[in-house]
Amino acid sequence: MPTGLRTADYDFELPPELIAQAPLARRDASRLMVLDRAAGTITHRTFADLPDLVAPGDLLVVNRSKVVKARLLGTRRGSGAPAEIFLLTALGDGRYEAMVSPGGKLKPGRVVDVGPGFSVEILSVTERRTRIVQLRADSGVEEAIEAFGHIPLPPYITRGDDAADVDRYQTVYAREAGSVAAPTAGLHFTPALLERLALRGATRAEVVLHVGAGTFKPVEADDPAAHVMHEERYTVPVEAAEAIARAKRDGGRVWAVGTTTVRTLESATDAGGTVRAGDGETRIFIRPPARLRTVDALVTNFHLPRSTLVMLVAAAAGYELTMRAYREAIAERYRFYSYGDAMAVV
Repeated sequence: MPTGLRTADYDFELPPELIAQAPLARRDASRLMVLDRAAGTITHRTFADLPDLVAPGDLLVVNRSKVVKARLLGTRRGSGAPAEIFLLTALGDGRYEAMVSPGGKLKPGRVVDVGPGFSVEILSVTERRTRIVQLRADSGVEEAIEAFGHIPLPPYITRGDDAADVDRYQTVYAREAGSVAAPTAGLHFTPALLERLALRGATRAEVVLHVGAGTFKPVEADDPAAHVMHEERYTVPVEAAEAIARAKRDGGRVWAVGTTTVRTLESATDAGGTVRAGDGETRIFIRPPARLRTVDALVTNFHLPRSTLVMLVAAAAGYELTMRAYREAIAERYRFYSYGDAMAVV
C-alpha cells in the first residue's frame, strides 16, 4: 500500500520540550518553515517574512471565529467539591452541550455553582456521554461566561490560563464567538503585518468555522476511513465567496490561513469547483490521496501526530514532503502546536 494512507504513517516522536507552553513576546516573531511543493524544497524564515511569499492579487482567507471562555470552574452544590463544565455548543436560551468533570458525579439534576449568581444545572446525558446543561446568571449568561469563564487552553499546555491568554489565544481579527479552541495559524498575524500584506497588493476575506474540542482527538483506527469526524459549523459570507471567485478569475492564489479555513472552503466547494456562500455543518476529513480543490497555498502550525490536521497538511503538501518537514522541524527545534511556530505550503 502507498505510504500516507494509514494512520501509523503519521506517527512521530516529539520531544516534550518542543511543545510551546506560552506565546512569544511578539506574534509575528515565530519561525516560518516554507514548503515549496513544485521544487520539493524546505526553507526557514520568520513569520514577519510572509508578505515576501504573497503575490499581488493573492487572496488570504482567514477564520474570524472567536474563542469563548468555555471552561467553567465551580463547586458542586451540596458537597462543595470541585467540578468543571467545558462548554461545547450553544443550543439557545442558556442551554449548552458540555463536557463535565467528574462525570460520575454530575448527573441530571445536579447543580454546579460557578460564581455569585451564576450556576449550571445538568439536564441530561447525550449518547456520546456529554451533557446538556442549563446556565443561569443574574447578570445574563454571556456576561457571566465572560466574567467567570477561563480560556480553554489545549490539553498539551500544562499550565493554567492567565490574563495574557485572554489576548494571545485569540486572533487580532476574531469577531464571532463560538470556538473552544483557537484557529491557531492566525495567532501569528498583527495589524501591522496585515497592513503590509495589503500594501503588497494582497486582499483578505473572512469565513467562520467554530472550532470544537474534537480538533485535538487523535485518529485511533489504523485505517483513517474508520475515524468518526467531529462536526463543526461554518459560514461563508457572500463577499468571501465573491472574493475567491474574483481571485481565481484573475489568476491570484487563494491562501487559507489555518486548517479550519481549509475545511470551510473545501466543504463549501461545489462539484463544479465554485465556493458557495452560506451556512453549513461539516465532518469533512481531508487526507491523502485527496487534493485540495479551492485552496492554492496554506499557512498552518505544526500539529499532533496521528491527527486529522497533519493528514490535511499532507493532502496539501504531499505526504513525503510533509513528513520530511516534520522531521526537519524537530531537528531544528521548532516550537510545536498552538503557541508554536508556523509553516507555509506554497
